[in-house]
Amino acid sequence: MDYLPKSTGWLASWQLFLAVTSVFNTVQNFITLKLTKRIYNQANEEVNALQSRTFGIWTLTAAIIRFQVAYDIHDPNLYHLAIGTYWIAFAHFVSEIVIFRTANLKGGALAPCIVATSSLIWMYAQKEYYLSEL
Repeated sequence: MDYLPKSTGWLASWQLFLAVTSVFNTVQNFITLKLTKRIYNQANEEVNALQSRTFGIWTLTAAIIRFQVAYDIHDPNLYHLAIGTYWIAFAHFVSEIVIFRTANLKGGALAPCIVATSSLIWMYAQKEYYLSEL
């Protein structure tokens, strides 16, 4: 288990789990449109290979940041960058549901909304603990 984060608590492991699942999401965005069309289920005709690959690259970028914070969760710069990835994801999915209406909560957009919201709450709740443990 040397590959797991050494930090106390579960937040670093959560970051690692989300980074790994984000890599899976990146790969699937390059291979198929199927899962991306489930997220943007109100605008399937707008989901194309270019959009899917762009979404995949964003997801890979977030995964890299989350991998880094998983192994160095006490670094305030990485911690804040990781928080930023969840804000961006939250804003994106909420805007696609509420403003652009390309997604809805019955489709695949519910899971990323829950992950972003719960991660933000957890990271803000534990911020002082992880950043004061220097």
